[in-house]
Amino acid sequence: MRRHTVDADDAAITFGEATADALRRSVATRPRRWLVATTLLLGLLAAVATTAAPPEDLTFSTLSDMVQSLMSVTVPFLGVLLAHDLSRSPRTPRPGPTLLAAVLLAAAVGLFGILVSAAALALAPSDTAPDPWQHAATIAVGGVLVQIVAQLVGTGLGLLLRPTVVACLATIVLPLGLWALLGAVDALSPAQAFTPYATVRNLLSGEMNAAKWAQWLAVLLVWGVGLNALGVARLKRRRPGDGATPETTTRDAAPAA
Repeated sequence: MRRHTVDADDAAITFGEATADALRRSVATRPRRWLVATTLLLGLLAAVATTAAPPEDLTFSTLSDMVQSLMSVTVPFLGVLLAHDLSRSPRTPRPGPTLLAAVLLAAAVGLFGILVSAAALALAPSDTAPDPWQHAATIAVGGVLVQIVAQLVGTGLGLLLRPTVVACLATIVLPLGLWALLGAVDALSPAQAFTPYATVRNLLSGEMNAAKWAQWLAVLLVWGVGLNALGVARLKRRRPGDGATPETTTRDAAPAA
């Protein structure tokens, strides 16, 4: 009877309401708010540090590269925490709203990075590099896509790996480790182009072509869609409700620290 009542309550919650609830959960605890603030602060610090470079090397691309790359290190941690909410929920898991909320949050971080980079370049001395805004539109779109893929890596690994700290570390070690491993073997080095790190470099350079867009799409399908599909399948094989709710757990404190 209790399980039937819970399922009925789930059915009464619309997709939009569930997405809004997931967005609220992303900042529902103090560690999560600190994690979001730390992510944005890293972007600001990266912009300030980059403007200290020689003016002739300062472009929207160099600023975005530093700002978006640094923020993309901690963005997946938010995805891990949101994914773990699904594992701990006493209700029937609904991955769709949580994944959408994670993507929206990542897009917001990407937009913040665009604004910070643009403001830093606009306030920089006038003797910057020739055509400092070259490929600005492509780079801006790329900044958002970088954060979205990073977030989906976080949600995917969060669904697959139970320990929060392990999942957070995996979002750094697996992509970079694979990139380094492929580069160390001459026969495998062409496959580096299909790793998240390589596509980040391409997107934030602004010099995209059909082949590089195809590489990014492959990365999205493997690291974004693939990881989350495996995670959702694993989640559905488990019985819901085996764990605490996100409001009562204290496990968020580890990655935030």
